[in-house]
Amino acid sequence: MESYNVLIQDAVKTYGDFKAVAGITLEIQKGEFFTLLGPSGCGKTTLLRMIAGFNTIDGGTISFGDKVINDVPAHKRGIGMVFQNYAIFPHLTVAENVAYGLKARKVPAAEIAPRVKNALEMVQIADLSHRMPNELSGGQQQRVALARAFVIEPSVLLMDEPLSNLDAKLRVQMRTTIKKLQRKLGITTIYVTHDQEEALAISDRIAVMKNGLIMQVGEPTQIYKKPENDFVAGFIGVSNFLTCQVEGADPDSAAVVIGDYRLQPVRLLKPYTGKGKIAARPEYLTLASEGIEGRIELSTFLGDFIEYEILLENGQSIQLNEYTKDALSIKPDGTQVHVNMDASAIILYGESGEVLTA
Repeated sequence: MESYNVLIQDAVKTYGDFKAVAGITLEIQKGEFFTLLGPSGCGKTTLLRMIAGFNTIDGGTISFGDKVINDVPAHKRGIGMVFQNYAIFPHLTVAENVAYGLKARKVPAAEIAPRVKNALEMVQIADLSHRMPNELSGGQQQRVALARAFVIEPSVLLMDEPLSNLDAKLRVQMRTTIKKLQRKLGITTIYVTHDQEEALAISDRIAVMKNGLIMQVGEPTQIYKKPENDFVAGFIGVSNFLTCQVEGADPDSAAVVIGDYRLQPVRLLKPYTGKGKIAARPEYLTLASEGIEGRIELSTFLGDFIEYEILLENGQSIQLNEYTKDALSIKPDGTQVHVNMDASAIILYGESGEVLTA
């Protein structure tokens, strides 16, 4: 089946006075791996279920290609769905589970066996075809769910937190498997997760959601390096937020002032002078001979880097990461230090939350 682009225009879903999806517009490209990312209750699963046809649409439209599908029943939308709880039939073998969707679509019997075999080979469990679900590990069950979704050759593949029940190591393995399969098959895929690392690793583009709205859409590197608001900066990865004064009459050579510390030049989008807020990633902060004075409260060795929690002289606490290859030793708790930051890597926000940095 041909894969489609998905166009969502002003989509709304209400429950009484509560807007779970509050007028979202998105265009997901054909063959794209697109992730809806956000905290619990932000509306990402509700939106996915609207695309699937499991939830009705109270406003706006959803289209596959040039066809509006608002009133098309779920079973006629040509979607594949992978759920958080796998939803595998316990009384059917692995092969029978994967064949179920083909039989429901009245695929000729002669085609079913080779398609099932191919699907199981793609997810690397062809040798488990005769097993029952209760004989499988969690990772194997998830592979069955993937094979069942792929085998029907869907136009759009939808995944709702598919890896959340797996342990950390298996999650990393499975997200790699999913990404490789998606690239190989070229299926338009919409993926829901609250796990930011998973979203960054697996997606072509990400939509970060909050309270039923889209806060930012972009490629993983854009979302991480250029968050458009402080919610995205705080939700994606770790950001240190520091209050500051901005002296930016000259936007090409602005200064950021924290106590006695002065960072310059910082490039602004436009002139701005007043209170501001810095968002700085832990990897863009460095221990230096001069900078903001502070004291190490906690040192944590994490293998490839050392994580320092530092209490600054102004009372603000920050996290700084020093890579092990660059560190002569781990600095003990209580050590007095100076913290410097990369002027080109910080994001600066004004009082109203607008992005100031170019």
